[in-house]
Amino acid sequence: MLHLRVHPDNPQPRLIEQAVDCIRQGGVVVYPTDAAYAIGCQIGNKSAIDRIAQIRQLNEKHQYSILCSDLSHLANFAKVDNPTYRLLKSHTPSAITFILPATSEVPRRLMHPKKKTIGLRVPENKVCQMLLQSLGEPLLTSTLILPNQEDPLDDPYEIEMQLGKRIDLFIDSGFGTLNQTSIVDLSTETPAVIRHGSGDVSAFD
Repeated sequence: MLHLRVHPDNPQPRLIEQAVDCIRQGGVVVYPTDAAYAIGCQIGNKSAIDRIAQIRQLNEKHQYSILCSDLSHLANFAKVDNPTYRLLKSHTPSAITFILPATSEVPRRLMHPKKKTIGLRVPENKVCQMLLQSLGEPLLTSTLILPNQEDPLDDPYEIEMQLGKRIDLFIDSGFGTLNQTSIVDLSTETPAVIRHGSGDVSAFD
């Protein structure tokens, strides 16, 4: 496992480039976000997605999310009308995951099997943003919660001890948070708050 200690406020470009190279080679990465630590990989990498599902023991019904640096990739993954786009623009970047109708570009196994939706998120975290911008494409992402645990892993030492042999890259920016993102479902006519977390969703309540 490649362990990179990255400054949370001033990420070192050299280390971010190392991380990008690892991800492009099919690596599974644990990285900080503006909520809890997350685990992710390239969207189209089936073997890496399988490894994440195995680590988290996720079943076929799990809805993954896609992490984007901004909304420029939105049309590739989600079908949104103009009012929804304006809503997204006014509430990103943030610690909110938005549930949206998926396009045919999204691999079937990444969307909700019945609703055909996908989670989409634009983070504020500086490390996350630099990583996504350097990568030049979105990441598949899932909160770093291990089987039979209720809270995400937030201690870098614990992350390394428990996952060091099962992941390829750990972007360590210090202790994380146990907070998860808020989730807002925009796939139906009326927005619905599915989970209250780090992001401010008062506009949707």
